[in-house]
Amino acid sequence: MAQQEQIQDLKVRLSQFVDRIEALDPEETSVEDIDRLISMLEELENKMKE
Repeated sequence: MAQQEQIQDLKVRLSQFVDRIEALDPEETSVEDIDRLISMLEELENKMKE
């Protein structure tokens, strides 16, 4: 994958991550929701290292 494509992919994934955080209701957020967010961050981190 070309560097520009990787950057675009990371932007899309980061946007999805931000959308999920903004959609969370703090009163109803579960441990599973937080685990999913952490997993998304780990995927982003791994993509950046590629």
